Amino acid sequence: MLTSAHPAIRAVRRTDASPSIHGNKLWRSSFLLIDYLHKNPPPHCDTVMDVGCGWGMSGIYCAQRLGAAVTSVDADGDVFPYLNANAAANGVEVTTLQSRFEKITSRQLESVDLLVAADICFWDELANPVYNLINRAVNAGVKKIVIADPERSPFLDVAQRCQEKHCAELIDWQTRQPVQARGALLIIENA
Repeated sequence: MLTSAHPAIRAVRRTDASPSIHGNKLWRSSFLLIDYLHKNPPPHCDTVMDVGCGWGMSGIYCAQRLGAAVTSVDADGDVFPYLNANAAANGVEVTTLQSRFEKITSRQLESVDLLVAADICFWDELANPVYNLINRAVNAGVKKIVIADPERSPFLDVAQRCQEKHCAELIDWQTRQPVQARGALLIIENA
């Protein structure tokens, strides 16, 4: 995981790639998601969509360790040079797609086995688009959805609605390595 101080990331910064929607660093919830997937590898994960991917570490993990074909989606295309630097450092390729949550279609979700996301409910106005994306994913047949968050209130709102509608599970999760992180995972099994 390349940090801001790594020469490859510094080189990207010199190209004027300047993320504008909080895609300026690695977020701790990504570590929660990766740790969960490491300890609970899903049986079906040939195709993965990493939404709100930022620097893409969750998707890169899925490509490298789970052998998945990954589509990394973010509303801010300026995160992709950082994602590509991290993917190259890990010897994998991922497909990138610039899109907002509400623009991801059911047709795009139909071929996805696993939908992952970390730190995507950082504003109150993101709760409804994230909830609606989850509904489309469930209806499209995505087998598993895992979203990690440090337990911000918009995320907890989405989690409660998903527990009521999709029998989602909300579990506390923490890591100590490679960084210390704490939060919750929203998990929907749709197999």
